[in-house]
Amino acid sequence: MSAEADRKTPALRVDKWLWHARLCKTRTLAAKIVSGGKLRVNGTRAAKPSVQTRPGDVLTVAIHGRVRVVRVLNVGKRRGPASEAATLYEDLSPPPPPRTAPAETAQIKPGARPNKRERRARDKLHSFEA
Repeated sequence: MSAEADRKTPALRVDKWLWHARLCKTRTLAAKIVSGGKLRVNGTRAAKPSVQTRPGDVLTVAIHGRVRVVRVLNVGKRRGPASEAATLYEDLSPPPPPRTAPAETAQIKPGARPNKRERRARDKLHSFEA
C-alpha cells in the first residue's frame, strides 16, 4: 500500500481498538498489554500503545491465559455493546480447549468426621448396583 492510501484508510490506536473490540476490559489494561510486549501487529511486536491499526491488520495478543489471533475488519467509532464489538474483528485463533469439571473425590481428612458432601461422595463410590 502506498503512503497516500495509508492516510485514507481509517486507523485507530491499537490500545483503543482492543478496548473497543472488548478484548480488554479497560483502555489502561490494553495499554499495559501493548507496553508489556504481549501484542504483535502483522507479526511485528508493537512497542507502544499508539501504534495505528487498520482494517486488514492481523493482531496476535497474549491475553486471558491464551493467545488470540484476530484480523481487524473495522476500526469502530465507539465502545458499544458486545454484538457491535464482534463485528470489528474475525477470530482466527483455534478454539480454547474444553473446560473440564474438577474431579469429584471422596477425600476424607484423617481424624475428622466427614461432612454431608463427603459422606455422599463416599457412598456414591461404594454403592454397588447389581
